[in-house]
Amino acid sequence: MAVRTDDSVPGPLAGVTVVGLEQAVSAPMCTRTLGDLGARVIKVEHPRGGDFARHYDDVVHGLGAHFVWVNRGKESVALDLKTDAGTAALHRLLDRADVLVSNLAPGATTALGIAPDDLAASHPDLIAVEIDGYGRGGPLSHKRAYDLLVQAESGACAVTGLPGAPAKPGPPIADVCAGLYAALSVVALLGARRGGGRVAVSLFDTMTELMGYPLTFTRHTGVDQEPAGMGSPAVAPYGAYRTADGATVVLGTTNDREWQRLARDLLDRRDLAEDPRFRTNAGRVGHRAVLDAVLGEWCARHDLGAVQEKADAAGIGNSRLNGPGEVVAHPHLAARDRWRTVDTPGGPVQALLPPPVIAGYEPPMGPVPALGEHTGAVLAELGLDAEEIEMPRVPS
Repeated sequence: MAVRTDDSVPGPLAGVTVVGLEQAVSAPMCTRTLGDLGARVIKVEHPRGGDFARHYDDVVHGLGAHFVWVNRGKESVALDLKTDAGTAALHRLLDRADVLVSNLAPGATTALGIAPDDLAASHPDLIAVEIDGYGRGGPLSHKRAYDLLVQAESGACAVTGLPGAPAKPGPPIADVCAGLYAALSVVALLGARRGGGRVAVSLFDTMTELMGYPLTFTRHTGVDQEPAGMGSPAVAPYGAYRTADGATVVLGTTNDREWQRLARDLLDRRDLAEDPRFRTNAGRVGHRAVLDAVLGEWCARHDLGAVQEKADAAGIGNSRLNGPGEVVAHPHLAARDRWRTVDTPGGPVQALLPPPVIAGYEPPMGPVPALGEHTGAVLAELGLDAEEIEMPRVPS
């Protein structure tokens, strides 16, 4: 476990205080990302239950796996925002904060008096980020939105899976990417050093951005591309193939030069390299089934290791299809020291370092908080105590 000391290099956002009114994944991902960069993150939760992602399941020492994933390194403050005392405490907290991130239900920030227009008057120097489902001003703006719902509405499910069998992409990419766009916006406004700012990020706008290729293709062709399973509708050959030892290799080409190397050097098939049907990517896409059959037959005669060794030698990109259990034990993560020990209320767990590797800086990787664990300490900083706002302290 990497231990931070007083000599540790401060993070790029050291000295920045972020308040999160957040549930589930999108806003918590935003605030955790800011915390990974050194910001102090104060998570405001309802005293009865808190963030509902705490209890999606109980597989991590009694906590939900989603919650543990996106809430390390935060301070939990329990406030009942339906009381005047609770909202007064929140506003006092915002007086000292640099950033507010929220992803509450439609209309909730307005009801609490912290909608963008309200904050522009009451906290003009605050950067306020509101993550919602569909953005303001449209026929869907009033609707609740969850990751699957938005992935379906945006067309992402229709281009995933197989023809006639749409599927949700496994990771919650609408939530995660909306959170990352929100964090990027915060960093941009902090860098501008102009004070304050209002940011709105919707899951739907995020997903339509991620759908950029299929939407552009369809707008200019009038054709809805069919999903290609483990392949790609844009290039061929490119897909997953079973090997002789029962594994699955993923390999293929992204340009004509790679195709020539795959045909000549990997498959030893000069005839395929010279076949006019396959000379261009458009031709290969049109004859995808033929090429998949050739690659499938060749891979079935070789073990995974032999396929990958020869593909590497030929300069052909390749990987192994892994399950989550295999990734947990992945030697590449271990060799690069990507795991750290993080405390939780139920005991220590292993967590991955955030993706950015900043020279000289070790991300804090702080503990996952118990509900209301930091209420007393944070209120004391504000000159309040739990009794003043009629909130009993929640034991850690």
